[in-house]
Amino acid sequence: MVEYLDQKEGIRLRLSPNRSLSWQGNVRIWLGLCLVSAAIVAGMIWAGAWVVLPFAGIELAALAGAFYYTSRQCHKQEILTLTADTLRLEKGLNRKEAEWALPVRYARVHVKLARHPFTPPKLFLMHRDTDVSLAAFLNIEDTATLLGILEKRGVRIERARPPVNAWF
Repeated sequence: MVEYLDQKEGIRLRLSPNRSLSWQGNVRIWLGLCLVSAAIVAGMIWAGAWVVLPFAGIELAALAGAFYYTSRQCHKQEILTLTADTLRLEKGLNRKEAEWALPVRYARVHVKLARHPFTPPKLFLMHRDTDVSLAAFLNIEDTATLLGILEKRGVRIERARPPVNAWF
């Protein structure tokens, strides 16, 4: 998702993954699966197969861990600030964890186009020996939007086609 933030000079963008479901929605789905699993396990225990109970608990615990991990990863964000002379990228999860400031005049965005039409291109922010992945979580449409915004602002875009071969 590409969102404009308030900025006095230049532009400031918040780049984040699309989140189709909130944390409360994830918890509701997990609780629903717990109810279904409890009904199935109750039937199995009533039939005498009590050994299924610990495996159902392990399965639900693993599912809860997967929901938590996925939800947490969907809250990553990158803030891209573009002023007249500086391109600043801040990455983090709930807080700023890393930051890069590059001169706009010499910075470029390297685009590695995907082999498959359903895969978004990979973006890299480059300047001399600095090579930073940019918005790896964006979908195809959001990536095109971001590239359009950067091109309008004068950031150099380099596109690299993947090698053509018989195997995918």
